[in-house]
Amino acid sequence: MIASAKAAKGIDWAVASRPVAGQTVSGDLHVVQFFGDCVLLAVIDGIGHGSEADKAAHAAGAVLEKNISESTITLMRLCHEALAHTRGAVMTIACLNFKENTMNWVGVGNVEARLFRADPNVTPAHENILLRGGLIGYQLPSLHASVLPLMAGDLLLFATDGLHVGFDQRINLTENPKQIADGILSRHFKGTDDALALAVRYLGLSQ
Repeated sequence: MIASAKAAKGIDWAVASRPVAGQTVSGDLHVVQFFGDCVLLAVIDGIGHGSEADKAAHAAGAVLEKNISESTITLMRLCHEALAHTRGAVMTIACLNFKENTMNWVGVGNVEARLFRADPNVTPAHENILLRGGLIGYQLPSLHASVLPLMAGDLLLFATDGLHVGFDQRINLTENPKQIADGILSRHFKGTDDALALAVRYLGLSQ
């Protein structure tokens, strides 16, 4: 299992991942990149597994890091162009703006994302990303990014399809991101595909 955690201005985050049995590399990749008063978060799942899936995921990751300040929709389109000669990938991107306390997110394929509210008085208590069917590099759907307000303590989770449905059930919001990501991977890893869980706690600029 590959796991890492990092506290940074504005967020506290951790990732846990595991390749499918028999593979030394994973086609699942995370990106966490800061720019200005924002941070770009992405989870990319290269189609299949092994070196070709890893190649596709890293091609998309390189595009994101090179064009970090572009809109989430523009980033999807740039990745689509760059992955034309690879296996392709599915991906969910979120841009968190610390100055405005907002999140802009968009997803193509089946990389799930959930936002859990820290304030019990806020409804709904959690929000799911609206995923568009398609395959980056082969068939890009019509894209529409959603914008949501953020508050300190809110938790954002990403998960690839190497994790069982229900990965987000019984999440203990009082745990730190590393405990949450590690727990999701250990409880919900299917074993038939690469898997990755990314947990991000929003802190805001006051932290």
